Amino acid sequence: ADVLQSHEEDDRKVRRREKNRVAAQRSRKKQTQKADKLHEEYESLEQENTSLKREIGKLTDEMKHLSEVLKDHEKICPLLHCTMNFVTIPRPDALASCLPR
Repeated sequence: ADVLQSHEEDDRKVRRREKNRVAAQRSRKKQTQKADKLHEEYESLEQENTSLKREIGKLTDEMKHLSEVLKDHEKICPLLHCTMNFVTIPRPDALASCLPR
């Protein structure tokens, strides 16, 4: 009876070990998949960040250029007060009030 009992215990140990091994394997696989997914998300965000920085750079350059153009225009514009009118009252008739009758 003792031999039979120790044999059953051994069986149980082997089964438990196998179960644990499979569970550990599954857990590792899950962790790996999670890490892969996070890495993909990170890569995607990095790309988006890079393209947004590029876009910001272009827009900044465009803004500088337009500011220069505006400054140059203001120097020679006989209707300088128009600029103020547009800022304070953005109405279509603001331009009409600036133009010579």
